[in-house]
Amino acid sequence: MKEKKVIEIDGRTGEGGGQLVRVAVALAALTSQPIRITNVRGNRGDGRKGGGLKSQHLTAIAWLATATNAQVTGLSIGSSVLEFRPQQAPSASTHLSLRALERGPDQPPARLAIAAESAAASTLLVFQAILPFLLFADTGADDHAVPGLSAAIGVDISGGTNVSFAPSFEYVDQVLLPALEARFAGLTVERRLVCRGWSAGTPATRGRVEFAVRPLRVGAALQRRRRGHDDDNDNDDDDDDNLDVAAVDASVVVPADMHAALTRAIARDLDDMWPGVEVAFPVLEDSGSDARVYVLLVAKSEAGSRRWGRDVLTSVPARKAKDGGGGKTKCKSKGKTADGGDRGDRGKEAYAEEISRDVVRELFEEVALGGDGDVYLQDQLVIFQALAEGRTSFVRQTDQEREDDGEDGSPPRGGGGGSSDVPPSPRNRDKMLETAMGALSVQQLQQQQQGRMRKDKAREPFGNGSLHAKTARWVTAELLPKVAWYNKGKICDGAGFSVTKGMMGAAD
Repeated sequence: MKEKKVIEIDGRTGEGGGQLVRVAVALAALTSQPIRITNVRGNRGDGRKGGGLKSQHLTAIAWLATATNAQVTGLSIGSSVLEFRPQQAPSASTHLSLRALERGPDQPPARLAIAAESAAASTLLVFQAILPFLLFADTGADDHAVPGLSAAIGVDISGGTNVSFAPSFEYVDQVLLPALEARFAGLTVERRLVCRGWSAGTPATRGRVEFAVRPLRVGAALQRRRRGHDDDNDNDDDDDDNLDVAAVDASVVVPADMHAALTRAIARDLDDMWPGVEVAFPVLEDSGSDARVYVLLVAKSEAGSRRWGRDVLTSVPARKAKDGGGGKTKCKSKGKTADGGDRGDRGKEAYAEEISRDVVRELFEEVALGGDGDVYLQDQLVIFQALAEGRTSFVRQTDQEREDDGEDGSPPRGGGGGSSDVPPSPRNRDKMLETAMGALSVQQLQQQQQGRMRKDKAREPFGNGSLHAKTARWVTAELLPKVAWYNKGKICDGAGFSVTKGMMGAAD
């Protein structure tokens, strides 16, 4: 068989970070396509730590290399060049098949164990990198409890669960996976947090998460789940839902002496933004350290099919001013660190109120812009849209507004997501709500987009949304020739990828 030509990818393209590497290697592993990435994480060099591969990248790539019997060069911490040549398709993986078949029907399925070299390496980023591969890794074993279904593949990953610049377990559990399961038929992932691992505080802790992924059968493609009525419309429509926020879940993992003040502040601030909204606290834990403060808010639409998440990972400031004065808190969302200034006599209570105020405001601003989900969800769905069969869309009404403002749609790097440390005034809040309610519905926008299809040129990162979303689309276009994006990335005609019996030998 003719050997495939190596696809060259410049790691400085677009966002130029770890996401480009994860998406590229994941698709290479699925398609048995050799790739060579130069200038790995080339946009992440800061003069101190620089770019190159990090521990979590090594962990995911090493596992995919084993599963595909890949030839790999440059697999080391700090490496700026990576070459990945997979030799086996997912369903041909002896590594997976032996583990899935080695136990009998009366025994629990075997589980794959993946341990990051560093305790602070994100387990959730490792999982993101290997999930597409697992979805197509049918071992041929049947689920003994549910005849006709493939046996789930159990995966245990140890490392960090609350890590800077990475999604938390709660975000994956409450936002990403529900979104995937709602959009794609047959995609089911069981998950459990065994113990937490933090990138902040001492001593360093190693966490562990468990997943069970049920792969698609050989020959099957990932299918879009039809929502609302089942008709011939290829829109990702959702007739039974709207943009109204019906409930907000707040996951709070902070020192125990902050629980009362923070939960009280969150409930109050959410009611100020969405009067009468149902607020629940599905997670309320003692983090055990002032260096470990984590809050995730998840707003849910009436039918629950749309979710918007906003979170903060921070620490309680070490110094507190005696006179009650204090500086600003730079609360960064999506797992980013925060650096607080001095606090006064109210100490942690005042700090709790400030955290609540910031994260509630950011969530409100995201939801008020309308769309299918938050900015982080958008880029994480791209690879699944590209792999799926049929047409999908992800609309964020913020896209055109940010374009008009001359911005690239990327989340703010300086912290907070807004220019003020106070929530919108009632007048501004009502104006934002009026803008959202007066805008076209998501379904109307999708139908409008369908009416004038313009194919996107994929020579460079493209489309609306964050730079991460633009880059992810570009990578999918590089490795999946059949994928087509339209209308600045809002609509995707997926490649309809599936593992065929012909792929189950060595890579051609």
